[in-house]
Amino acid sequence: MAGELKELWRIIKQLDKKVIIVFISVAVLQTISYYLTSRRFFRYNYFEQLQFDKNVFLYEYIYWFVGDFFTLFVLPLLIIKLLLKGSLTGYGLRVGDYKIGLKYSFIFLVVMVPIVWFASANGDFIDTYPQLNDVQYSWSIFLVFESGILLYMIAWEFIWRGFMLFGLEEKFGYYAVLIQMIPFLILHNGKPAAETFGAIVAGLALGILALKTRSVLYCIITHAGVMFSIDLVSTLRFRADAYGTGLNSLSKIFKIIF
Repeated sequence: MAGELKELWRIIKQLDKKVIIVFISVAVLQTISYYLTSRRFFRYNYFEQLQFDKNVFLYEYIYWFVGDFFTLFVLPLLIIKLLLKGSLTGYGLRVGDYKIGLKYSFIFLVVMVPIVWFASANGDFIDTYPQLNDVQYSWSIFLVFESGILLYMIAWEFIWRGFMLFGLEEKFGYYAVLIQMIPFLILHNGKPAAETFGAIVAGLALGILALKTRSVLYCIITHAGVMFSIDLVSTLRFRADAYGTGLNSLSKIFKIIF
């Protein structure tokens, strides 16, 4: 037994310290997110006290957005500086190659908008988005909610396309794109099937975009832009009672806009 432990310790000492810290940190941070900064945690601990407040569901989402911003963005920053002794710019917190970044972010969004239009007419998407039903009745709540989504997207993109991707790049090269895609995909489970399968492509594409630009900024722009378009189109469909994909539905939506 003592010999086996000694051999195990010898193997552990040979492992890449940076890689170990990144993998274990991601596991711990995601667990904190699930148990302490999730909507589920808010519901079990605060919902009863606030249940008679008309904005209780909005508070639940804001708790999640702010909580995960701290867990998946602020804490990784501290890990980079205190444990990894690294530069934040080395983990994608920089402007990077803005020509490539803006170009492909624009192309991605142009491609996604028609897809969002057709997908938002699907029953699964109608039942899922917007995630907070209250945004469909109030543009002020819509703006607060979308601001929270943006905050969440900053953290979401940084933990996968910043901390994990750039943290593993030195050891694994472009294989790091595949590695960070897996947890990104798994955390889409439970959403509409088309979106979950699409997360495979999106995870790979965003990972490549981050490496090409050396920045997470354009991943944030792209992902947040898609989420905003989904919520906006879904809300407009609800307000116009237009759930088709043809010109008649477009016409109804244009009428409530203009």
